[in-house]
Amino acid sequence: MTVNTPLCFRGKKILAPMVRVGTLPMRLLALDYGADIVYCEELIDIKMLQCKRVINEVLETVDFIAPNERVVFRTCERERQRVVFQMGSADAERALAVAKLVESDVAGIDINMGCPKEYSTKASMGAALLSDPDKIESILTTLVKGICKPVTCKIRILPSVEDTVNLVKRIEKTGIAAIAVHGRKKEERPQHPVHCDVIKAISEAVSIPVIANGGSHDFIKEYADIQTFQKATAASSVMIARAAMWNPSIFRKEGFCPLKDVMQDYIKYAVRYDNHYTNTKYCLCQMLREQLETTQGKKLHAAQSTQEICEVFEMGDFYEETTTIFEAKKTSLETKTQDEDDQMEDPDVIKMAVRFDKREYPPQITPKMYLLEWCRKEKHPQPVYETVQRPLDRLFCSVVTVAERKYRSTLWDKSKKLAEQAAAIVCLRTLGVPEGKLCEGENHLINKRKRQEQECLINRDHGEDLAEPSHKKANFIEETSDMNVPKM
Repeated sequence: MTVNTPLCFRGKKILAPMVRVGTLPMRLLALDYGADIVYCEELIDIKMLQCKRVINEVLETVDFIAPNERVVFRTCERERQRVVFQMGSADAERALAVAKLVESDVAGIDINMGCPKEYSTKASMGAALLSDPDKIESILTTLVKGICKPVTCKIRILPSVEDTVNLVKRIEKTGIAAIAVHGRKKEERPQHPVHCDVIKAISEAVSIPVIANGGSHDFIKEYADIQTFQKATAASSVMIARAAMWNPSIFRKEGFCPLKDVMQDYIKYAVRYDNHYTNTKYCLCQMLREQLETTQGKKLHAAQSTQEICEVFEMGDFYEETTTIFEAKKTSLETKTQDEDDQMEDPDVIKMAVRFDKREYPPQITPKMYLLEWCRKEKHPQPVYETVQRPLDRLFCSVVTVAERKYRSTLWDKSKKLAEQAAAIVCLRTLGVPEGKLCEGENHLINKRKRQEQECLINRDHGEDLAEPSHKKANFIEETSDMNVPKM
């Protein structure tokens, strides 16, 4: 497929993918200081496939949210033409599914083939892929053919130069746009010298751009050293990891900014984009390094929130001002959304402000069960639930249709199930039908269940089939749709 992006990998200074470091605040800061391309931290394919893509109108970001509501990947328009999404994968189809999920929000896709950590290699990802060229070829070919954005990969070198060059030549044939080479073997660590000669041999053997990586310890101490490392490796571009983690102004051609200013700039982005405080603290600790034992370093280590981190760096006022702006913006958006809801609302829908609290009901008894039972007794079709999710706060609202009438709660809930239960309560209360609460006294559904359980026991004692008739089971199964919940 034709690549339709201006992203180029020649003559570039690149922020390397770093776990826990390459989140949005660090990527934006690196771009501010002069980085041309930024890679996100490695994100595992299986985890990404569980995520929902959500437009965050308050932060003006695109968020990929895990089922536990944690933000796995956050990006914004500022970096859309510069950020490369790095994933860990050992399966071509999963890799393609993730690439299609994120490709409209990033500039390129990278496969990690260099991470030597056990959490990666034990799942046949990272450096483990280097011993399986067939799988490498399958993953990269599938991606190149399946998406419109450029595909790259990042490798470590093999025990011999010849084997490394042969592998890279095979990788080149897949059609990838560039290859990043960490000039160390998978068993080597930062204290080991980087093998510039091997990166140079690769650069001279292939026609695609080669991105040299691994020079922070031996070469790159300041901006001018980036070019020195590039010349030593004959590479097209240079990718920087630890030197950028310690001070991202390494990308600044005018020279380093004072570390205090760098850290304050980083904190501004962390607050602006609601970065989790543990990640913010980790990155700041990497910048402080030998200053961690100072008074400021100890205060940072003790901080337990973004606000406390800001106070350590005398930025408490900035935190208060920024959070106040966001709260006002959120309130404004919520009001606008509610107004739109009201305008779009079907006037025939019967509404009440109710929530479902399972503590008010016997175990395994819910309003939905009572409503289903009532519909059967009255010879009505079973209830039909239509649920939507509001992108602003990811809350749910459900409308239930019973006997051609619609019912809903005006209160939005944190899950689809809770929203459906609330809609059922509105319907039952409108009809004047018991909803099964503990305070209503004797519960006929519980008694019915007990009778059926006794019948099962009697049947079992007589050696009869334990299987309960399907028409009896249905009385106690909440019939819900497996359809995806649409967003409003």
